[in-house]
Amino acid sequence: MQSKPGPDPAQVLADLRAENLRLRRIIELKDEQIRLLNYRIFGPKSEKLSSAQIPLLLGELSLTTGEVEQEAERPEPQKQNPLPRAKQPRPNHPGRDRLPKHLERREEIIPCCPEDCRCPKCGGERPVIGYETREELACEPAKFWVRVIKREKRGSHCQEEQGVATAPVPAQIVPKGKLSNEFIIEVLVHKYQEHLPVYRQCASLAEDHGIELSRKTLTDAILAAGGLLQPVVKAMQVELLAVGYVQADETTLPCQTGERTGRNHEAWMWEFSRPGSIVVFDFQMGRGREGPREFLKGFRGKLQSDGYRAYDKLGEGIVYVGCMAHVRRGFVEAAKLAPLDPVPREILERFAQLYAVEKQARHSGLGPEGRLALRQAQSVPVMAALKTRLIEVRQQVLPGGKLADACDYALGQWSRLEEYLKDGVVEIDNNWCYAAGGITPVMPSAGLCRVEVCTPDVPWENEVPAFAHAA
Repeated sequence: MQSKPGPDPAQVLADLRAENLRLRRIIELKDEQIRLLNYRIFGPKSEKLSSAQIPLLLGELSLTTGEVEQEAERPEPQKQNPLPRAKQPRPNHPGRDRLPKHLERREEIIPCCPEDCRCPKCGGERPVIGYETREELACEPAKFWVRVIKREKRGSHCQEEQGVATAPVPAQIVPKGKLSNEFIIEVLVHKYQEHLPVYRQCASLAEDHGIELSRKTLTDAILAAGGLLQPVVKAMQVELLAVGYVQADETTLPCQTGERTGRNHEAWMWEFSRPGSIVVFDFQMGRGREGPREFLKGFRGKLQSDGYRAYDKLGEGIVYVGCMAHVRRGFVEAAKLAPLDPVPREILERFAQLYAVEKQARHSGLGPEGRLALRQAQSVPVMAALKTRLIEVRQQVLPGGKLADACDYALGQWSRLEEYLKDGVVEIDNNWCYAAGGITPVMPSAGLCRVEVCTPDVPWENEVPAFAHAA
């Protein structure tokens, strides 16, 4: 009986190599996912942590950003063997900083004990020869009082038909309300500057001062103040849209609604601004196109944003400008996930050349025309070479990885990215949205919105209705 021929060794080898390549690709993708997870947990310092440090940090009950940064900056031997070390003696302290000079000084003299005030030998009073002096910061608890407002009424002793004249009513944020204007302003400061929720303010007033105020009373006052600001917001919006250049971005905002219980609704805070000038915030329940379309109704000019689709098709007369920082971010993440791969670093160096031109223009004090000329001379060739390189890289890498996604996003935004090369007024990115007057400072780290209450050119690594301010 003739035996069946065995498998072809060449085919078996080819199959094994293909399977090996497939498994290696899976391992690379999983490694990217692990690195990305570590980056999201530990932040930008995650790549400086060793494999011995990460399990120890994951076991911490409470881990702060400062602790991660401190671990990341340790010498390499300590990273590989992160064992407890004996405390080093502290150097001589230069002394504590003096308290601010502009604060009022109130002296408090503490006398000696009675038995130390007289001489035990002669019984005479011992003279004061000086004081041991130190300073400490003190405070007085907040003081509340009731203002009794008496509006004068005057009658007429000779003309009965003249009636009674009464003093005018002072202007109030809440007409006929029981809260004074300064009290309401204090509530607004606590809420929007210190991010202290209304229910905590009510609890503090009750526990610390014995003042019982309902949440509805405070939230009605907040809404009344917001209503008075609406004409200001509208005027700022009109002024912002009249210039012809607007930057936009958005961020999530957890929101409690009566329709959903057990978890928060994801609302959105939209920011529209002009670099170094007006900033207007617009609260929306969703991230759809309806919000920016309504805000930008009638706008004609250049709108700079990331590649989110809600910014598309907002009306005629709008020129869409891309954001270089959002494009660069994808290559930053690719470099973090594959630190040994030189390609992401090479791409980032090309981005650095573009930002170096912007830095040169800023330090030279160039105006729009000068900045445009500088970009045409230096940035245009860099952009052309960058596009060619991105096409080459995309053809070489497999789809699904972070580097491939970054190339796809950049090339898809390319026509919009080139717009800043045509206008010296337009910025290279919309990082101004995250600057001192932008979207980051006004948002608390754990902002919470209740719907029934209130319906620079450097790359970067809640209860509110519409809110606005000038940067």
